[in-house]
Amino acid sequence: MVINTKSPRAEQNSERRDQILAIAARLIASRGYSATTVRDIADEAGILSGSLYHHFSSKEAILEEILHGFMDQLLTRFEAIVAEDGSPREILDKLIEHAFITIERHHDAVGLYQNESSFLATQPGFEFLNKDSGRIEAIWLGQIREGQRVGVFRDSIDPATAYRFIRDAVWSTVRWYHPGGRHTAASLSANFLDLLHSGLLSD
Repeated sequence: MVINTKSPRAEQNSERRDQILAIAARLIASRGYSATTVRDIADEAGILSGSLYHHFSSKEAILEEILHGFMDQLLTRFEAIVAEDGSPREILDKLIEHAFITIERHHDAVGLYQNESSFLATQPGFEFLNKDSGRIEAIWLGQIREGQRVGVFRDSIDPATAYRFIRDAVWSTVRWYHPGGRHTAASLSANFLDLLHSGLLSD
């Protein structure tokens, strides 16, 4: 049995923080980081700007927590997938499938990252973005190279270029895919993997 040691007030504060983070992610993803103010976030959360500072020291602190949590979860799952048994093709497929699941479940965080990461990675406190992105690249690139080594993937294709094609095609989906519409993460994955494995030309 798990015993909850948090006080009701602590739980309430934790829930409130999560609400503020979700609101901030949505506003920044849609409006942009520079165009979103602390007051915008506070107004959307139904609190005064000063009250928001009881939870976070600054807008930068809010954004850092959103992206840290997002990247940590993503890396943890990618590393777990690679640790599972499977061929390079099977593992790469699972990495792609989880990326689409992430877009579906964390649409705002993915959109925020896609729009703002290049700028934020140059700012103090956000150095982890380049580090974590590099770790993710190494995971995906490792499967492509291993697939080429064992003959699953063609070795005539530059692995770094293949990774970038796949990465950009998958993650940029957040710009036009909206959860709750005609497609789901599963249907997007199925379409993408079919195109990746079989191409566009008919037999």
